[in-house]
Amino acid sequence: MKLDTDNLTPLYQQLKEEIKLSITSGNLKPGQKIPTETELSDKYDISRITVRRAIEELCQEDFLIKKQGKGTFVKYQKIQRKIAHLMSFSEACEANGMVPSSKVTHKGIIYADHELAKEMGMETGDQAIFIQRVRLADGVPVMCENNYFPYDSYSFLLDEPLNDSLYELLKREYQIEVSYSQDSYIDVIRSTGDLSQLLQVTNGEPLFFLFTKMYDTKHRLVHVGKQYIISSRYRFYLDESSNR
Repeated sequence: MKLDTDNLTPLYQQLKEEIKLSITSGNLKPGQKIPTETELSDKYDISRITVRRAIEELCQEDFLIKKQGKGTFVKYQKIQRKIAHLMSFSEACEANGMVPSSKVTHKGIIYADHELAKEMGMETGDQAIFIQRVRLADGVPVMCENNYFPYDSYSFLLDEPLNDSLYELLKREYQIEVSYSQDSYIDVIRSTGDLSQLLQVTNGEPLFFLFTKMYDTKHRLVHVGKQYIISSRYRFYLDESSNR
């Protein structure tokens, strides 16, 4: 396969567009390794310098990422979400042109320890509903979501499949509208053990840890949330001008 040497568009730019088209069309998928500089040079009958410039610019534009000693890979698109804005995971995916889905990995009754009881405003040993889901965007794991609900108000969730938007379900079927958050904060941690397996990442992968308490329009606690988010696939921003 050769590029058009008679075209006024530089060869490196033509190669960039070829690779970008392969990514946007799905022929090259997120996380997939692309051919080496030598392989691309041979395939398109162009110099390695031309290939290198195209690759460098695609890395700068967040289409590709280089991993030392491993090669160059298609970069996962980051889901963007404004910190000060109440937005569910499903809404964030849809706003970024991605398809959200969920996999329930745990659902049941637990007894609150001292820390959780304090966070939820209940007594140690009181019952709570614990729901853990892995949230995916276009089929790729992005976060592990651990939510704790007051048992008396939310025991009905034990009978729900919870494969789609939880907030939409609460609003549509139970007339509960999530309105605002309190005591929220973000830390940065590293993935280990079971969390790494759930998110399909290696131990040591940087994660955002998002803690929040969500309330409904009547100022009642909906849940305490503890979310572990793969930082390479998610971006929080402060204002509209930061959203690229």
